[in-house]
Amino acid sequence: MPIVSKEIEIAPKVKVGGKGPFFLVAGPCVIESEEHSLRLAREIGRTCAALGVPFIFKASFDKANRSSGASFRGPGLEKGLAVLRTVKKEAGVPVLSDVHEVCQVERAAEVLDVIQIPALLCRQTDLLLEVARTMKPVNIKKGQFLSPQEMRNALDKVLSAGNDKVMLTERGTVFGYNNLVFDVRSIPIMKRWGYPVIIDASHSVQRPGGEGLSSGGDAEFIPHVARAGIAVGADGLFIEVHDDPGAALSDKNNSLIINKLQELLAGLCRIREAVGTARG
Repeated sequence: MPIVSKEIEIAPKVKVGGKGPFFLVAGPCVIESEEHSLRLAREIGRTCAALGVPFIFKASFDKANRSSGASFRGPGLEKGLAVLRTVKKEAGVPVLSDVHEVCQVERAAEVLDVIQIPALLCRQTDLLLEVARTMKPVNIKKGQFLSPQEMRNALDKVLSAGNDKVMLTERGTVFGYNNLVFDVRSIPIMKRWGYPVIIDASHSVQRPGGEGLSSGGDAEFIPHVARAGIAVGADGLFIEVHDDPGAALSDKNNSLIINKLQELLAGLCRIREAVGTARG
């Protein structure tokens, strides 16, 4: 029998995991402007509402791990959280962003519905515990240097603080230089622990540092990774969405153009239904 993950309430009208439909975490890699974030949140929200897909808007207020120190990092903590607060209020959707330092956590928890631990920091014990103590839902991204089995340690750190509102995200594994691969076994392995598992179809096709001063990527494979992840039991999809990926200020090579989103989600709904019927 398939493993049913724990249901987590993200916001009053948004629940993820359990026996519900797959959910979507989507938005631009980084906050580019308030207008841009709000426009994308509304458009993605309308698409998800039409398909019955729970939606969490994501965007980073500070990309502290850019390849080059000269790359755009975002508006920063205060201005970025102000944008996310506006998106949350005016678009009526829950919001997610990542924290890189312990000192950011308290302020972030005042606004965010989900606090994310970046993949490169998933072993940082102090950061994990500080986020866990907020009692907000936590999304831990699997480090590209870890096996899926090792993510049990990150999960246990959060659980040790009394917070069981945890999600785990697969985002590819290092495969040689400047390349990642998505091992589909990661999804069922991490689902064994009973918490929602997400497939990050954008970062799984990334080529870290592949452009020298920035990361490359193969956005054409995003739909394939998404379909595979949902087919093997992922509870949610994480994807970077942009209205003009070529002009995106971060991760332009692994962002899905927004006019392709509805078709992708509709297909994933059919896969989820078919797999559920076959297993039920």
